[in-house]
Amino acid sequence: MPPITIKVLKDGPLQIPAEDIPNVVIVDADGNTLTPRGKALKLCRCGGSSTKPFCDGTHSKIGFRGAEEAVREHDEGLGPRA
Repeated sequence: MPPITIKVLKDGPLQIPAEDIPNVVIVDADGNTLTPRGKALKLCRCGGSSTKPFCDGTHSKIGFRGAEEAVREHDEGLGPRA
């Protein structure tokens, strides 16, 4: 199976394209399987969504500013700083 692409949208959610959705299983903290809806799967990154873990657009209302670039240490395998 090819890798699933997860795109970080600027100041917005994490997005999984429609063609990858059939290969994604989301399970909540209680073990319930959640069914994604829509053309693309968008997961909340701001913490303000009323439909968590899915995005409902709240990020634009609250002025969420995200970090879109991966931390250099992570990419180089150095892990978090102590």
